[in-house]
Amino acid sequence: MEHITLLLAIVVVTALVFDFTNGFHDTANAMATTISTGALKPKTAVAMSAVLNLVGAFLSVEVAKTISGGIINEEGIRTEVIFAALVGAILWNLLTWLLGLPSSSSHALFGGLIGAAVMSAGWSAVNGSTIVTKVLIPAVAAPLVAGLAAMLATRLTYKIGAKTDEKHTAKGYRVGQIASAGLVSLAHGTNDAQKTMGIITLALVTGGVLAPGSNPPMWVIVSAGVAIALGTYLGGWRIIRTMGKGLTDLRPQQGFAAQTSAATVILASSNLGFSLSTTQSCSGAVMGAGLGRKGGVVRWSTATRMFVAWGLTLPAAGLVAAGAEFLTKQGPWGIAAVAVLLVAGSGVIWSLSRRKPVDHNNVNAADGDDTAAEPAGVVTTAIAAVTPPPAAGSVAAVADEELKTTIPAPAPTDPAAPPAPAAAV
Repeated sequence: MEHITLLLAIVVVTALVFDFTNGFHDTANAMATTISTGALKPKTAVAMSAVLNLVGAFLSVEVAKTISGGIINEEGIRTEVIFAALVGAILWNLLTWLLGLPSSSSHALFGGLIGAAVMSAGWSAVNGSTIVTKVLIPAVAAPLVAGLAAMLATRLTYKIGAKTDEKHTAKGYRVGQIASAGLVSLAHGTNDAQKTMGIITLALVTGGVLAPGSNPPMWVIVSAGVAIALGTYLGGWRIIRTMGKGLTDLRPQQGFAAQTSAATVILASSNLGFSLSTTQSCSGAVMGAGLGRKGGVVRWSTATRMFVAWGLTLPAAGLVAAGAEFLTKQGPWGIAAVAVLLVAGSGVIWSLSRRKPVDHNNVNAADGDDTAAEPAGVVTTAIAAVTPPPAAGSVAAVADEELKTTIPAPAPTDPAAPPAPAAAV
């Protein structure tokens, strides 16, 4: 019993570390567009997001119940399995943060759970139907729905303000963008903080502290909310740069549309108990907003790297967790070895990040090819082809005016100047 108590303490601490990495990994979901458009200063944005993440953690426990009693079968699962799952999720979160890729912390956690459970008890330990209906289907649907909603919202926004000077409306949209960013932060706390609550609750069930099917205790809710808020305040500046500048260049109208669409999708899924990826929802909304503005360009090279990371998240975190679970099955020395590997791996990744640091001072600066101009891709071109031309005098015609300014006007004719010589025949 003494060993189980110590192991449970290790698992709870590791789960809160994962929650912390989830916070700084997913800060970009709420604040990347707000920071990139200048609606809020970087440090102010992450502070606001942290507070609302904490508030959101107390709004619901539906997602937590999906994690603690839906993904894997609780019977026969050892506490060591939860530890191994968290190791896989944390290392994948840190690696994708180092690369500046907005991958899914949720799917890293799911992959870790699946890989560790299969290594421990075989495929029968996994609830396949729950994974399909509450993980895989939302993973595909969420970015598509959020992207389509953001694209339509962007077009509607520009249409409504067609006869208004864009410079005059930008301030109002920035205020709206701050409100919508707050809504995304609240939704993120409601969805993602609950995942750690579910993991800790599952560990307490496997350790015999709670009965199966129990709701998270209040101390679990408070500690998970505080951990994700602290991580959010730290700021995942690398991923903020990718989402704010690397995918597309956003104007305040687009930022407002993207964040409102993403928040709606996340809050609706949290209410239904769908543990979707807030990262995928927000990334899809940003791309949709980029496609919704006439002349907007999505940088598909960056998007492709992001899609690859999404596809690798479940299996990669699962493989690392399976390896960690193989070691923990060897006894106390195996658990100690996994803990050492986790600390060492995290230290290596952090030291690599110091070679080219990104913080609130340079988060909006150009970085190599990430913000370089990129020609319109097939999707952007196809959508632009079916977009009706802007009405005369509309804000959408701003792009045409900008183009005209790049073409030098002919020099005015001076009446006093002598006529130009005739061309030689």
